[in-house]
Formats: sequence, structure tokens, C-alpha cells
Amino acid sequence: MPPRDAKAPLDDISKAIIEQLQVDGRRSYAEVGKAVGLSEAAVRQRVQRLMDSGVMQIVAVTDPLQMGFLRQAMIGVRVSGDTRTIADQIAEIPDVIYVVLTAGSFDLLVEVVAEDDEKLLDVLNDRIRSLEGVASTETFVYLKLRKQLYDWGTR
Repeated sequence: MPPRDAKAPLDDISKAIIEQLQVDGRRSYAEVGKAVGLSEAAVRQRVQRLMDSGVMQIVAVTDPLQMGFLRQAMIGVRVSGDTRTIADQIAEIPDVIYVVLTAGSFDLLVEVVAEDDEKLLDVLNDRIRSLEGVASTETFVYLKLRKQLYDWGTR
């Protein structure tokens, strides 16, 4: 996905298409077209442009537990030096699914999905804490996920 540095200008129809697909990413282009007042071909073109520009992606969202990933955690990372460099290095770790630079008590928040506690420990100890420039970490192990939505709309 391209960098998310600048907000792409979206017209009302593109926003409506996104909202339709946020409700059901498998909805046909014909159904979306009926809902937003475009032809199937026009919707297909707009969706492709939205994906090519990085505004959206269409993915299958799975339940990590049912996929055999029994441990999820958010790791707060404090960095000495260039936070962007450390963020890029951490983003390359396969078990890391989310990296965000923050302002506050942590420089980075890193979400990890792992098969078990041993794998989480490996990622934390061998991959993250061993990076030059990582000053400290604090791990928040998920006990139960109550809510995770992807339909926040387009505003």
C-alpha cells in the first residue's frame, strides 16, 4: 500500500462506493452501481483507481484465533534516535501487522499476531528489542477482543 501522507480528494460517488464496500466487500459492482447511480463498468473503474492510489484495499479479514494465532499483543516502543528508521525496520517483521508513529509516552505502537507466547517472546526479544535504537518496550497482551470494525465511513 502506498504511503498515507496526503489525503486524496474524493468525490461523493467515490465515498459512496467505499461505504458500500465497507459494509460488504464482496458486493458485486452491479449492486454497488445501483446503490450509487453508476454503471457496473464505471464502478469497476473507480474501485480500481481507489485501490491503485492506496485509498482503499479489499481484503479478507479473518479471526486470528480461528486461524491458529493464539496470541495478540500491542507493544509500546520507546526509541532513541530516528523513530522513522525503527518503524521501518519493525514493519519488516512478518508477525507485525500494524506500526504507527505516535506522540505521547511511546514513540511507536506495534501490533503483533503470533501463534503462541513463545513466538511473541521471539518477536519481542529477538526482533524488536534487539534493534539498535530501541530504548524500551511495554507489551499489552490481548485477553479478549471485544470490537474491531472497518466500516467507519468516509466523512
